[in-house]
Order: sequence, then C-alpha cells, then structure tokens
Amino acid sequence: MTATLGIVMLCHTALDRAAQLARHWADAGCPVVIHVDRRVATKDMNALRLAVADHSAIGFGKRFVCDWGTWSLVAATQSAAEQLLRDHPGVRHVCLVSGMCLPLRPVAELIAYLEAHPRTDFIESVTTADVGWTVGGLNIERFTLRFPFSWRKRRRLFDRYVALQRRLGLRRRIPDGVEPHLGSQWWCLTRETLSAILQAPDRARIDRYFRRVWIPDESYFQSLARRYSTGLESRSLTLSKFDPQGRPFVFYDDHLELLGRSDCYLARKVWPRAERLFATYLAPPPWPGQRLSPHPGRVDRQFSRAVERRLRGRSGLYMQSRFPRPDRENGKTAAPYSVFHGFTDLFEDFEGWLSRSTAARVHGHLFAPDRVAFAGGERFFHGALSDSVDLRDYNPRAFLTSLIWNARGDRQVFQFSPRDSQACNGFIGQDTNAHVWAITGTWAIPLMNQSGGFGAIRAEAARLQRIETRHLAILRSAQVKAQVRIWSLGEFLENPVEVLQAILDETAPRRPRGLGEVPAMRPLDGLAQFLQDLRNQGMQPTLVGDLPDAPAKGSARRHRSVAG
Repeated sequence: MTATLGIVMLCHTALDRAAQLARHWADAGCPVVIHVDRRVATKDMNALRLAVADHSAIGFGKRFVCDWGTWSLVAATQSAAEQLLRDHPGVRHVCLVSGMCLPLRPVAELIAYLEAHPRTDFIESVTTADVGWTVGGLNIERFTLRFPFSWRKRRRLFDRYVALQRRLGLRRRIPDGVEPHLGSQWWCLTRETLSAILQAPDRARIDRYFRRVWIPDESYFQSLARRYSTGLESRSLTLSKFDPQGRPFVFYDDHLELLGRSDCYLARKVWPRAERLFATYLAPPPWPGQRLSPHPGRVDRQFSRAVERRLRGRSGLYMQSRFPRPDRENGKTAAPYSVFHGFTDLFEDFEGWLSRSTAARVHGHLFAPDRVAFAGGERFFHGALSDSVDLRDYNPRAFLTSLIWNARGDRQVFQFSPRDSQACNGFIGQDTNAHVWAITGTWAIPLMNQSGGFGAIRAEAARLQRIETRHLAILRSAQVKAQVRIWSLGEFLENPVEVLQAILDETAPRRPRGLGEVPAMRPLDGLAQFLQDLRNQGMQPTLVGDLPDAPAKGSARRHRSVAG
C-alpha cells in the first residue's frame, strides 16, 4: 500500500528514543526522514543509523547545527521535507515531529483522519495582533527588527542590539505577500501547500528575510501556509503546552491518564525515561473507542491550574523553594482559624466549653510567654511543632502558618491576651482566614485578685492597657482583612449569651442552634471598685467600658490598705 503520510523528525538528544519512534512510524507504513543536529557525537549518530538500518523507509537528511530561536531549525526542516517529498511521491501529508513527540493514538487512526481531510493543512497560525502566548515583549517586532545574535548564547548582545534598533527607529520592511503569523512549530501540511512553500519563485527573497526573524520556526511555515493553503485549520494535531516562561511542559509517567483524555494524536514533549508512557502508547494493540477528532481543550483546565499553582503557590504554604514576599502571598494561611482575645480571663473553663461544644481543635495561649499551650497540654503538635518558646519566637509567623497548614483539616482555635507575645498581631490582622473575637479590658479581672503592692498592680494594668490599645489599633485599621468583632467588657456583659451563640454558629455551623451549656464566668464582685481604685491612683482604665456600679466594700478596703 502506498504511504500517504510522511514524517520529518528533528532530533538532537535521546537518540535511542528517536530510533524507537522512527521505527514505530515506519512499521505503520510512514516514511521517515530524520534530521540530527550536526553537533551530535559521531558514535551516537552511528548507533542511531545502526538501530534503524533494517528499515528502508527511514532515511537521514542533511545535518545542520541548530540553535534555538534561529534560522537553522527552519533550514533543517526545509531540507528534510524536500528529501521526503522527492523520495516518496505518494505522500499526501507531511507531519513535522521531534524525537520526543510521542504518538498517543494508533498511526492508522491518524492516517485515516488525514485521508478524510485530504486538502486540509493542520497548522496553528495566528496573527501577531491576536497572539497571547508570546513571552519577552516581542510580537510584531519579531518581523520588523533584525536578530543576528542568539538569545540563549549571546543574550547581552541580543538585548543591546534590540535596544539600539528601537532607539534609532530602524525597521525592516515585511515582504509583499507575507502577513506575519505565529504558531506552534509542530504542524501537518498537505503535499500541495508544503511544495508551494518550498518551490515558491521568490523563496530566496522570503528566506533571506526570515533569516533575521526571531524564532522563525514559529513563524515561517505559519505565515507562508496562509499564502498557499486552500483549507487551513489553525490548530496542531500535537499536544504541546508551555509554562509562563515559554518553556514546554514535560510529560512523565504520571501523566498517562491526562494524555489519554486529550484525544490528540501526538504529545510534545515526553521525558525520555518515561517507560510507562512509551510502553503504553507504542504497544501494538490499538486503544479501543478513540474519537477521530482531537480535543486538547479537555486537559487545558489541568494545565491552567498547574500554571496558577506554580505562579501563586498554595494558600498558606511556605517552603524553601517558594517563600513569597510579604503581602504577596497566595493567602497568608491555609485555612480559617479563630482567635479569642480576653475570653479566658473572663470565663473559668472557656477552652473546655468550646472544645465540648464544637469539633474545633481548641488550644490555649499559643503565644504565652512561658510555654506554647497546645490543645490537651501536648508538648508537640502536627509537623513536629514544639511547645518551646524559643523555637516559636525565632519566627512567630512561620510557627503560626505551619500550625494552620499542618492541621488544615481541622478548625484551629487559640486564646490570646495582652500578656502574650504580640509579634503576630499585624500578620493576623491582614489574614483573611483569621476570625478574631475580642473582649477588651478583661485583663483587669486577674489583676483584681492579685496580691501585692497596689503600685505594682497599677503599673501592670497600665502596661497591659497600652499593649491592648496597640492591638486594637491594628484590628480597627483600614488595612485589616481579618473578620474582627470587638466588645468592651461592659458591652459584653450586657448580653453574653448572644455572643457565645454567635461563636458557636461560626465555629461549628452544622451543630444544632442553641446553647446546651454556658461556660462559668469568673466572679466579678469588686471589679467596679477595683477600677475606681485605679482611677484614684492616676490610671484610667478606658478599655473596660461601663460596668454596673456594685462595689464590694471588702475588696475596696483591701486595695486601699495595700496602696502604701
């Protein structure tokens, strides 16, 4: 049977795989012309020739030294395509592949598909005004400036020469009859279109122009196919994806299922050691139930997610290979968490009550000055986080983000007060995952019952109020992103049940509504008089709010007696 599909294969590495792929094409009745970079060692080239020597349908083209982004790739393709058309007059379509382009479907299906579209050229071809994937700021300038230097090998000369041409206003004239188009290097053209390009009367003039175009292998055939084709479909039969830096994605064994869903005929570029991919897709039995039309869009979503994850990372994940700049993180933490400021000073067993009422992981004061109070009194938490204060304070933000990341399946809750380390206040205030519940002025409750000289107590009250005032300024700033609710102690005491119900509704939204249990509040007898004593001694407790005037005379006499 006369071959109707010919293959031009460009190779420069992994020649053992190139030989395997060439034999696969030839076994299916497709003649192959292989171009091997002239810099490949002689022994490797001889090994490749020997590996395919028994196949008369496999030939080798004239060898060129090929550099990325230069005319040499086009020259190699032209020479190999001319040889293929000359030696195999029955070929009706020519497919350009690389030594790492893996057929994903039986070759017979591709041949049948092309025979059903005998006059159709499959080549991605998009005008420079519409292209959206170019990297480096060069679209139409690819065609209007000169690029005599290799971008990879002589980057400084490349950039300086581009800048010089821009400054001097130098522009090249695009040849008549050529409308610049861009697209994937990998195409499948009809014999008529490819012959018209290679035998064009003005080819010498066109080639001379494209020799100084940047990355001509992505524009030469893409532009000229528009000139001669009578049935062009602007798409490639080869699945090839690129990252934001313009480098191709590499497919590995774990992409087996993903590649199968694309229904494309080929995939570029496959890792040479992907044994499972090669064994599966080059196996003799064809895969049943394949559709005739490729659908690369089926896997576009996965690639888009991969690009987004690479650019933004995962929310709340900090690691050696990706440590984002401050305020440019993809989320400061990995999951929602709650901070209860001042509650343990007011309630005797707030942690126990919240733990019994919700499924959250309720910690104590994680930023306490003496010890990290993990839930249940544990010394270590997920991810080998220690209760060591020194380790926590070495990098408090990393401690918090690690705690949330390591236990992101559970809602994390911890207690806070002005006596704790304040190093993470700004970080928490700008974290959208943080839910801060604050009762101000509750630091006065333990001070009320503290023994010792009243002067020291007054000084401690003033210190705690200053710290809390700075914290409240952060929580009330215009830049805050956390969900914040703040009450003074006086405001909270007006309706504590409503606040406690709101806490349960947010922390455990699926539990039945209603308080089955209320945490025990610490005795507040004498608090109003204690606050008055502070005022009498010159310290104004502004954050407590208005309390019911119910002084306890005994408490008042005790504080006055120790005032000194």
